[in-house]
Amino acid sequence: MYSSEIIGCGMYVPEKVVTNHDLSKIMDTTHDWIVQRSGIEERRWVNDETSTSDLALVACEEAIKNAGIDKSEIDCLLFATISPDHDFPGNACFLQPKLGLTDIPAIDIRQQCSGFLYGMSVADAFIKSGQYKTILLVGAEIHSKGLDKSTKGRDVAVLFGDGAGAVVIRRTDVTDKTKNSHIFSTHLFAEGSNAKALWTAAPGSGLGTSQRISMQDIENGLQYPSMNGKKVFANAVRRMCECLMLALETNHLKLEDIDLFLFHQANLRINQMLAQELKIPEEKVFNTIMKYGNTTAATIPIGMSEAVKAGKLKKGSLVASAAFGSGFTWASSIYRW
Repeated sequence: MYSSEIIGCGMYVPEKVVTNHDLSKIMDTTHDWIVQRSGIEERRWVNDETSTSDLALVACEEAIKNAGIDKSEIDCLLFATISPDHDFPGNACFLQPKLGLTDIPAIDIRQQCSGFLYGMSVADAFIKSGQYKTILLVGAEIHSKGLDKSTKGRDVAVLFGDGAGAVVIRRTDVTDKTKNSHIFSTHLFAEGSNAKALWTAAPGSGLGTSQRISMQDIENGLQYPSMNGKKVFANAVRRMCECLMLALETNHLKLEDIDLFLFHQANLRINQMLAQELKIPEEKVFNTIMKYGNTTAATIPIGMSEAVKAGKLKKGSLVASAAFGSGFTWASSIYRW
């Protein structure tokens, strides 16, 4: 059976930095209040003209360059996002021509904060089956255009940022699991009964009306995301712990075998609690949420790029990732860089 490996990563965030102090000028909040609850100090927001596929394009180009391949080698494109350029078609179809690609499958993944790891699982399965050889996987989001930036929406609005991260995943032969770069395994889960604990109600066909959205829905703020923060926090810690331990057990590994932990960046307190529960040394957990906020499907590949630049992620490093998000969905993966 074939195996797959990550051979290059890239990222892009908008130039515009929005600090907590900036937010305090448009809503009733403070820098200390935001940091205490989330660990976030600043985030990046786009200008009005930029689209999600625009962010993805730059991240993808960097990933392709770092992978040392020609883009013509890519035979499948996977795009994880919950903030597409348009309702339809899928965002991968908008990104494909911007990359100068044609004919290859262009697939969207709608698994929110777990989207990148779901995408990694899809890419790994495609490659192991022999169907594709070189897959481009990108996670990108523009949240800033869909947030309630008033005091009413601050609990959610202060958490999210815009950005993109991408990886190139390619077929490989593994002769030595202790040395060769490859994806060991991925583990995916969901519990849809909690979907409305973190969601955006409108527009949608499930509103019980004849329209996907009405003026009344807009006046009621149904187009903005809403969250049961306590429920999300508790489930995130528990589920990420569970699926991370499952990944280790599946591969006959121990926590101390892992060189670096790249977790989804939803809330610094979640990652700190996760590390505390599992007794993971602080220096082994790489966080970026302080600078970028929650970029949903982009947080893990952004973390990869930042960790490489910081010298934390090196050739041969054994890495564990876990994510939890709206749906509820959660996932984990172990891979050698």
